[in-house]
Amino acid sequence: MTPAGLLLTPGAGAGRDSRTLVALEEALAPFPVRRVDFPGRAAGRRGPERAPVAVAHVRVEADRFAADLGVPPDAVVLGGRSFGGRMSSMAVAEGQPAAGLVLLSYPLHPPGRPERLRVEHLPSVHVPVLAVSGTRDPFGTPEELATHLATIPGPVTTVLVPGAHAPADDGAVGAAVADWLVALGASGVGRATPG
Repeated sequence: MTPAGLLLTPGAGAGRDSRTLVALEEALAPFPVRRVDFPGRAAGRRGPERAPVAVAHVRVEADRFAADLGVPPDAVVLGGRSFGGRMSSMAVAEGQPAAGLVLLSYPLHPPGRPERLRVEHLPSVHVPVLAVSGTRDPFGTPEELATHLATIPGPVTTVLVPGAHAPADDGAVGAAVADWLVALGASGVGRATPG
């Protein structure tokens, strides 16, 4: 399905107005992007939701965004930063229709705990995936990312940018997402310029 919009969710403890999500929306304009908070953040809580609550929220927001765009749910790309991307990938693995997944700084495991992997659902993801990650991300090295994303049956594109878990170069992140969306056939995607 040709992408018609991108739904973005934030990292744990962050909100819809986090720097990277705002920069990405600006980079992709006029392509439709909707940034959403998780329910706990909207209620003023700081920590992340439990996964079942967060995944259900992604599904509701994805369907709402699709309806607002006048497209079927499988025309919406889901994604987010860290926790938000993981919850989006779990929603897709559990059957949420999507045109693809954008995983920004995917948290493969807690820092220093490579044995606590968060990847069991990835073999159930059958949509195109873009992973953009920092070269020094303590939540998963480039090698770990390559190993575990290889379990995804759908096509996977990985882009590494300088930095750790929150790479500073939002221009490079925006350019990677813009190029990937264009390659999927999306129209109206702005062209981000790195820097």
